[in-house]
Amino acid sequence: MRKICVVITARPSYSRVKTLLQAIDAHEELELQLVVAASALLDRYGSAIDVIVKDGFEIVAKVFNVLEGENLTAAAKSTGIGILELSSVFERLEPDIVITVADRFETMATAISACYMNIPLAHIQGGEITGNIDEKVRHSITKLADYHFVASEGAKKRVELLGEQKKYIFNTGCPSIDLAMKVNANSDFLNSIYDKYGGVGAFPDLANGYWVVMQHPVTTEIEFSRKQIEETLDALRDLNDPVLWFWPNVDAGADGTSTGIRAYREKYDLKHFHFFKNMEPEDFLRLLMKSHGLIGNSSVGIRECAFLGVPVVNIGSRQNRRERGENVIDVGYDHNHIKQAVETIKNGSRPKQSMVYGGGDAGIQIANLLSELPLIYHKTITY
Repeated sequence: MRKICVVITARPSYSRVKTLLQAIDAHEELELQLVVAASALLDRYGSAIDVIVKDGFEIVAKVFNVLEGENLTAAAKSTGIGILELSSVFERLEPDIVITVADRFETMATAISACYMNIPLAHIQGGEITGNIDEKVRHSITKLADYHFVASEGAKKRVELLGEQKKYIFNTGCPSIDLAMKVNANSDFLNSIYDKYGGVGAFPDLANGYWVVMQHPVTTEIEFSRKQIEETLDALRDLNDPVLWFWPNVDAGADGTSTGIRAYREKYDLKHFHFFKNMEPEDFLRLLMKSHGLIGNSSVGIRECAFLGVPVVNIGSRQNRRERGENVIDVGYDHNHIKQAVETIKNGSRPKQSMVYGGGDAGIQIANLLSELPLIYHKTITY
């Protein structure tokens, strides 16, 4: 039986691979080794670990490696600590394959540790382009990885251009679309959202619609993160509809984003705003489905919202150049432009569903491939 070690390092990473974890766990030829690390363990970012445990997964190791600071130095040092800690975890677990997800700085630690320990590495969501530090991390992990489970045809072509072996590149689609498909088939609204998830702020009535906001800092623009979030707040402050706002990721610049939100809440009486830290993946997707649309710069707007046909106001450069459906309106960091896009969505029709990131069976596809692929080990160079 093959031991498959999956490392979850952040809140969005879990929702990206939940169906894959289920498929590995259910596969008779695979053993799941689930490691939770970095911001996925921290309460201030929503304690993703609580959701993971509630879903019934056994966690074999926890890695606390995030340094406080939410700046570039903290991110670099957290990556270094991650390499040290994960190397010890891998030595103890002796996995046959390690899986790392996407492009966050913490995933680099997973890739480096596995690669230098001659453990075959599988990368999910490689080959995508965004034009910021995430793209550098993503392509670097691609070069360290042995198997590539990409989410689109465009991504597959880029991984091929990076020189990877075609026989180990598979367009499986994104596992997060698997969840979106299930929610699309059962989209009952969660009436007890405030009771279940708490949060702070007002408790607006959601019966007549609402907007969801998820805006993260951009690591190459951290000096502007507070100003950028204030532009979004200015655009939505006078909105008549309820606003459900989700806290930013741990990325460098998050302190500016968080401080901007807190200061704005103290200055203005935001009677139609409610703020959440985190939410179970399925509940979050149900929330999106019943909303007027998503506002911000999260990749969920590019991926899951495309599949669900949810309109998106995509702000700034964080998702630059990513493949997208017809559901996205791109705007800059300008409150007037954000307002205009919101009005366009409110007065328009719902966009068509797009399957650019898969059709809802990625988890099972990847699990089956993990059971069949030959185990590749890096060879020591001799002279």
